[in-house]
Amino acid sequence: MRVVIEENAEAVYRTAASWMAELIRSQPASVLGLATGHTMVPFYAELVRLHREEGLTLAEITTFNLDEYVGVANEDPRSFHHFMHEHLVSLTDLPTESVHLPNGFAEDLFAEADRYESLIEEAGGIDLQLLGLGKNGHLGFNEPGSSLKSLTRVKALTQETLLANEEDLPDLGSGRPETAITMGLGTILGARRCFLLALGESKADAVVAMIEGPVAAHLPASTLQMHRQATVFLDAAAASRLQDQDYYLRAEAMQRKLEGRSTRG
Repeated sequence: MRVVIEENAEAVYRTAASWMAELIRSQPASVLGLATGHTMVPFYAELVRLHREEGLTLAEITTFNLDEYVGVANEDPRSFHHFMHEHLVSLTDLPTESVHLPNGFAEDLFAEADRYESLIEEAGGIDLQLLGLGKNGHLGFNEPGSSLKSLTRVKALTQETLLANEEDLPDLGSGRPETAITMGLGTILGARRCFLLALGESKADAVVAMIEGPVAAHLPASTLQMHRQATVFLDAAAASRLQDQDYYLRAEAMQRKLEGRSTRG
């Protein structure tokens, strides 16, 4: 696992977006796995800036999002479909037909999960998967206890996740959604590369458990330790409890020197 520690959130977004842009420029028809949530809003804003100011084109890429709430129509303003349109699709040249998310309003949710997994396979797999980190260590909506080899499926959300997302949960009339269709941990680990972004002190405990703790089902993000090309981007606050922080900083400086990259930030 490559650990990239930047001084602040702005530097995290700038570095992570520029590295994703490098992949897109070298492989214009890349298949990207994308994520939603507050952490991703500034990340997509930086991608949009690269598109508008530095000529980054997304015209040939294909995207697959991690998840979608069950029972939420695509046009619902709090759906992840709407999030992607608002923060990326409508602001770049990414074709709408190239953007894929699970259909949380499908009549047969289990068939929809299988269909989505098959679509990813038919696209040749994911070249780069973007990830956030839940405070309880979840990836996508793979909550603690998820199978390490799970594929796209319907998953019940924990109370901790529901409380963390309370302000953004759609109102279904009969209540808030309590389940989602999500890529599984096996699906995520099948990506050729993974980028995970974690920012702020509230994520520090999950970060140290993910990077320096054991691989365990109760902390799904720890499975990234088994991935051959996983990069974790942290600001100083999120990295504050890492015991080997000095080593990660030295290792990253050496890696950037070998790659001919600039220093932190």
